[in-house]
Amino acid sequence: MQEYILIVVNVALINNFILAKFLGLCPLVGTSRRLESATGMALATIFVLTLASALSYLVKHYLLAPYNLEFLSALSFILVIAVVVQLTEITIHRINPLIHNMLGIYLPLITTNCAVLAVTLINSRSAENFIAALLMGVGAALGFALVLIIFASLREKLEHADIPAPFRGAGIAMLTAGIMSIAFMGFSGLDSM
Repeated sequence: MQEYILIVVNVALINNFILAKFLGLCPLVGTSRRLESATGMALATIFVLTLASALSYLVKHYLLAPYNLEFLSALSFILVIAVVVQLTEITIHRINPLIHNMLGIYLPLITTNCAVLAVTLINSRSAENFIAALLMGVGAALGFALVLIIFASLREKLEHADIPAPFRGAGIAMLTAGIMSIAFMGFSGLDSM
């Protein structure tokens, strides 16, 4: 049980895909201007990453491996991610059209989010079993959502701050992301406990 908790903590905080591996920066920069859109994107990504991780593990171990088709892993995972994203987009549009409109183009772009594909590819190689793959997807999704929501909150606060002209806009956003990355490095000692 402790091993499974460490998987989630490791992927969410210690080896966060955005701040430690610099994957998935497009939604961070694009949808993190408002807390509402960042929260919607975070929830959608949690659902997509978790489901895509689980389904990709099943595809790899029960469809591709028995027929020696592992070379099709990346292509298969992209297809799985695209289907999950499409189902997520349809669901969000039916449940809450306002969030669907706020997310705009960013929701379909989850399909091409490198963090989502990276999680599925890493899961296919390193997960020992289905539960570990599922928890890695959940941890990656929670870490992604945490960073997205914190970053959106900080950007909203920075809009009202007196920032020197050269640092406004993308400059302060990148500085903020760098400082957040340094702060998340503080979690690196948790994996040795």
